Amino acid sequence: MKKTGVIIILIGFALTIFASFTFFTKEKVVDIVTVEITRNNPYQLNWSPIIGIVVMGIGGLVLWQSSKKQ
Repeated sequence: MKKTGVIIILIGFALTIFASFTFFTKEKVVDIVTVEITRNNPYQLNWSPIIGIVVMGIGGLVLWQSSKKQ
């Protein structure tokens, strides 16, 4: 249970530090018999750093509860 709490805290820390994620998809623009033209479309996922802080708090509670049982 302690490992789970530490992993949750580390995930929350990563969510706090990296508050966005960018990925690309390919889209066909022109598709003629021998010619194919594609375009990369960027998409960006953004989230609030508060979400990372809340996840770290949940990990802290899990860690605290696991140490309280012993």
